[in-house]
Amino acid sequence: MEPEPVIKVENLVRRFGDFEAVRGVSFDVSEGEIFGFLGPNGAGKTTTINMLVTMLRPSGGEAFVAGCSVRRQPRRVRESIGIVFQDPTLDESLTGWENLRFHADVYDIPLATFHERAAEVLRMVELEDWRDALVRNYSGGMKRRLEIGRGLLHYPRVLFLDEPTLGLDPQSRVALWGYIREIQRRERITVFLTTHYMAEAEYCDRIAIIDHGEIVALDTPQGLKAGLGGDIVTVVTVDNETACRELVETLSVEPTVEDGAVRFEVANGPEALARMFRALTPEISSVDLHKPSLEDVFIHLTGRAIRDEEASEGEKLRSQLRAGGMMPGTRRQGR
Repeated sequence: MEPEPVIKVENLVRRFGDFEAVRGVSFDVSEGEIFGFLGPNGAGKTTTINMLVTMLRPSGGEAFVAGCSVRRQPRRVRESIGIVFQDPTLDESLTGWENLRFHADVYDIPLATFHERAAEVLRMVELEDWRDALVRNYSGGMKRRLEIGRGLLHYPRVLFLDEPTLGLDPQSRVALWGYIREIQRRERITVFLTTHYMAEAEYCDRIAIIDHGEIVALDTPQGLKAGLGGDIVTVVTVDNETACRELVETLSVEPTVEDGAVRFEVANGPEALARMFRALTPEISSVDLHKPSLEDVFIHLTGRAIRDEEASEGEKLRSQLRAGGMMPGTRRQGR
């Protein structure tokens, strides 16, 4: 008999007035899994995670976290989870140790237990030497590491990470993921994260691709790429419109134009390139051939690429709440 999933989501819906941000999503997350929500900003990732951590009440459907209903048992859900929000939530006028102490007070962790656990998580995220420094003097990566350590302080069953590396430089992003994977391996906790970084999604055991509030695919990174099949060809010509027509006639493919380049999928890339060079009349400026990536999978499923410069989903959500008069009061995690 298979164990019950640590997260179970059934036809979850969230509306803001007439706008449906999450449209009946359903999925399960197993104990000890790193599960990712991949999608562009504005796709519904943050709205979903806010329902799972009881910051937003669902408009429809149900979700269970650690066996508890997010609708009927929100306090028990909060006792079972740790959260690292997309926006920073540390008090920069306090030291790292003092930020952890405040969090321990919220969760009623006894003082002796706090000292033991705080020292442990600071070692885990390599901030022991900075425990007494004001957080305002931390780098962006150090702040994120402290937030992750704080989220682990009460030994949660599930750690929620909403865009955990947003705004970090590539080196800090890679280093932070090293900490996340080590913590997950050592503590065997479940990690649920949202991201719009393709490279970040590769770290997940499974990925749900979400677009316009709906899950359009769910599989392992390898499974998603294998499902696309074949090779990806990208070609830039002086007349992409004509090139598309000729590719349809010659190769029987379905080309699309993205960022001034023609893109299509074929079973045998090298053979297709040879036929393409013989058939195309427009002058070719550049050609690229590669195996499918998660970016290719996303484009195939949604018809567009994920762009870092898109507006923040968190800002969109706050704007919708303000416009509808539904902006909630400030709530501290765990209460």
